[in-house]
Amino acid sequence: ARLIAKKPKSLSMREAAAIPLVGITAYEGLKRAGVSEGQKVLVHGGSGGVGHIGVQLAREFGADVYATDSGDERLSVVRALGAEAIDFKAESVEDYVAKHTGGTGFDAVLDTVGAGNLTNSFNAVALNGHVATTLALAELDLSPAHLKGASLHVVFMLIPMLHDKDRADHGAILAELAKLVDSGALKPVVDEPQFTLEEVGAAYDRLASGKAIGKVVVDV
Repeated sequence: ARLIAKKPKSLSMREAAAIPLVGITAYEGLKRAGVSEGQKVLVHGGSGGVGHIGVQLAREFGADVYATDSGDERLSVVRALGAEAIDFKAESVEDYVAKHTGGTGFDAVLDTVGAGNLTNSFNAVALNGHVATTLALAELDLSPAHLKGASLHVVFMLIPMLHDKDRADHGAILAELAKLVDSGALKPVVDEPQFTLEEVGAAYDRLASGKAIGKVVVDV
């Protein structure tokens, strides 16, 4: 019971189902990165499940938010969520760091792509800045992070469930997210295709394809 909270009153069950996993992950990542008012925050994968919530939460925390993505539809989603859209296929890390931060780097980076993309995050973060990621399963040269004195935060939101550690934190975060939703400050983006429980394999394929926008939801 400590893990849960009441669903936002303004959402359907389908919309509400899109929040917990990605919402807790984005919230924990931004909080551990110390995101606060006036900072410049970069979100990699701004139209994805964790990314689209991260963009909105960082904005709610008072940050100036920038987000990488590609394709007109995804970049439009990023803009609609309140971030400055960066087409990572058209601009190099060095170019958009120079353009948006004057070359000093972003105060915090939420990397929802992870693995090899962490090198891009290290190159984009400011001196003594923070990088939070959901995917750190990779062998990487940490020299770029070392030379900047950057802090790396790995978010694994299943820890309270798997190890019974700080379970009440999840309930508190979900309650806070529900308040933000009902106040109009946060809105989940649900990927358009619909799947039943019998089609869960197809739902996973949709997620793995990289074509999903927002959160893939399975109707039970």
